[in-house]
Amino acid sequence: MGSLYSDIPSWLHRVPAGAKLAILALAGMLLLFLPSAPYGQWQAGAFAVVLALYLSLGAASRPTRRLVRMAAIAAALVAGFHALTGRPLLGIESALRLQSCTMLGAMLTATTRFGELLAVAERCLAPLQRFGVRTERLALQLGLMMRFTEHFFVQWSRLDDAHRIRTGKAGGLRLLAPLTIRMLLAARKVADALAIRLGA
Repeated sequence: MGSLYSDIPSWLHRVPAGAKLAILALAGMLLLFLPSAPYGQWQAGAFAVVLALYLSLGAASRPTRRLVRMAAIAAALVAGFHALTGRPLLGIESALRLQSCTMLGAMLTATTRFGELLAVAERCLAPLQRFGVRTERLALQLGLMMRFTEHFFVQWSRLDDAHRIRTGKAGGLRLLAPLTIRMLLAARKVADALAIRLGA
């Protein structure tokens, strides 16, 4: 499966996966609960900080740049929609929050291996074993959800690149059918591998 992880070292690669996840969660809550301001100063300030951190990764951020650009387009659409409904400030703050959260997630994805994230999930879920919960399978399910989300964007990027080479235009909705087929094939391969591994 494709990955957005970058092998190019950066300062964030040296931070433990658990610490990165905790900081991401806290930063996400902070972005959600920042108070409104006349011109969205709080969200703009937070966005500037996150952008500076994202840019500080340098070449390590390369695999996630298209994802960040796509989020910027979505954020612009959100801002435009709110402007049309007469709430431009809400649109600006929502767009900045969306872009900030996307860059935070991109930083985590680009600098953290899947196995490290899975190990953190297993440690966090370990207390549930006292109640008879099979935490190793639950952690695996969470890990697969994150992995397939990442794989979705990787495959979308590859298909769009191929379409641009052939036609000179973005793929757009034309990519939905081949993207769906690729994701279903990947899911089938992973399911077969898990069935063999777990003895199902």
